[in-house]
Amino acid sequence: MSQAIGNTALAYARVWHHVDASERVLGKLAERIAIVLMGKHKPIYDPGVDCGDYVVVTNARNVKVTGKKAQQLVYRHHTMFPGGLKEIQYKEMMRRKPDEIIRQAVSGMLPKNKLRERRLERLRIFADDDMGVFKHNILKRWEDGTLPPRTN
Repeated sequence: MSQAIGNTALAYARVWHHVDASERVLGKLAERIAIVLMGKHKPIYDPGVDCGDYVVVTNARNVKVTGKKAQQLVYRHHTMFPGGLKEIQYKEMMRRKPDEIIRQAVSGMLPKNKLRERRLERLRIFADDDMGVFKHNILKRWEDGTLPPRTN
């Protein structure tokens, strides 16, 4: 018998997805990106195995939030020195580092385990339309925000 048993390397092959974040709601966009990073859109998904794909996000500066979140949302981090709590308002963060807004939203949607950092490494975010050398890797685009269709 020369049949492969179980998941083969071809089943775990990673695909590059492109997402345009223009005029997208931050939470819904982050949810769909997290699903692709985890690999939940694949029929071979296993929670203990890192089988997700790469995601390239462009136009992060044009993402929007609903309600009063633009005035109320505050990003906090600590420098680990006494009194080192830093707070940055959403509008200031959007001006300085728009990619960090999407990265933190996706990070909050991923499971809090040892695979989280490895999955976030496969997320590339660009503030504008230019994605550099990554444009040659893109195989799938989903401009409407929906997940790519299952192939099986």
